[in-house]
Amino acid sequence: MLRRIRISTSIAAALAATVWLTAADATMQQGASNGNAATPRTPDGKVDFSGMWVGTGGGDLKPDESGNITVLSRGRPCHPGQECKPAINFERDSGVRQRMSPNLPKYKPEHWARVEDLDVNGNFKDPEIKCYPAGLPRIGAPSKIVQTPTEIIFLYASHNTFRVIPIDGREHDPIRSQDLTYYGDSIGKWEGDTLVIDSIGFTDETWLAWPGYFHTNNMRVVERLTRQGNTVTWQATIHDPEILVEPWTMNPVRRNLNPNPKALLVEDLPCESRDSDHIVTRERG
Repeated sequence: MLRRIRISTSIAAALAATVWLTAADATMQQGASNGNAATPRTPDGKVDFSGMWVGTGGGDLKPDESGNITVLSRGRPCHPGQECKPAINFERDSGVRQRMSPNLPKYKPEHWARVEDLDVNGNFKDPEIKCYPAGLPRIGAPSKIVQTPTEIIFLYASHNTFRVIPIDGREHDPIRSQDLTYYGDSIGKWEGDTLVIDSIGFTDETWLAWPGYFHTNNMRVVERLTRQGNTVTWQATIHDPEILVEPWTMNPVRRNLNPNPKALLVEDLPCESRDSDHIVTRERG
């Protein structure tokens, strides 16, 4: 089987928060995450995004006294007498919620058949099932940010991934931007207090999200990063006019600062795909 368990971004964020934070740390985080706190700035006056950032969680994500998380859809709770196991019903309910979301990428009519095929056969065709990198924008918001006057570094718990993004005003590299990589060639610029990151040069071997949302290698991703107090908001817009009717702006992701100076990113285990020969169902959820 996959040595690294695949779970949704929201669940991963909540689990990561549980790993990084003790109960006392979590209390500190909730107090420090107030948007009314002063937004720190670097010596040159720019917003300082440096820090460890943890997911805000959601209504279904409530650790018990032992720190375990049981994931339940509000529409399908445990029935009386049922023992609620962690993540019970999650895969199916998450799939329904993703497919029924009002914010979906709008593909041109001739491409919906492929989206449907990839979705139905996701257990065999999803690149992440095959241990491919998540790619951008699927990897989501960074778990830790390191900022200097000339570059910003995104560190992700997933896949032990990093991105080094210049913010010194340079243009896209004429060679690297043609390399077709999983995270593209990225450059950042400031629009007031918002950091805007423009990325091009992608391989088409990743998806935007697991319901079969594919893209071409001509995709362009624009990320917008803002900070208010001790809360960071990340949002990505996907431009792929070859297959999309219009650019797709994903729902914003908000993360709170972990003020614990000893907080660490937990090393992600290597991924080994051993399931493909034993999977019975085709559909992810």
